[in-house]
Amino acid sequence: MKTHWRLMLVAALTALMSMAGIARAEEIPLVTGEHWSKSSEEVKKAYLAGIANIVQVEMAYGAPNAAPDAQSIVPRMVKGLKAETLDSVRESLNKWYAAHPDQMQRPVIETIWFEMVVPGLKKAS
Repeated sequence: MKTHWRLMLVAALTALMSMAGIARAEEIPLVTGEHWSKSSEEVKKAYLAGIANIVQVEMAYGAPNAAPDAQSIVPRMVKGLKAETLDSVRESLNKWYAAHPDQMQRPVIETIWFEMVVPGLKKAS
């Protein structure tokens, strides 16, 4: 079981590194709409799979002693994106950045949060 999680973590980190290139930890850039719009659909899927894998690892390892919602964004992210798939998130991001060319410096994770997670939480309430 631990090997499975390690492989998932390695895959997630590899996906994230593929977008940023090989860099030292303090040099890894925050992925923005500019990076997103210049990436292939496969790289976009890998980025989203990396985020999903990190969330799954956090949920699995934190399950016995899960932090309250106020101390972790993970439960809210899971709940807010419950109705989404990797492809629907990818398509939504593609549409959002196409409709907001003046927002290319906005981090992708911020766009996911405010344009998908927050509205998803409101629908779930």
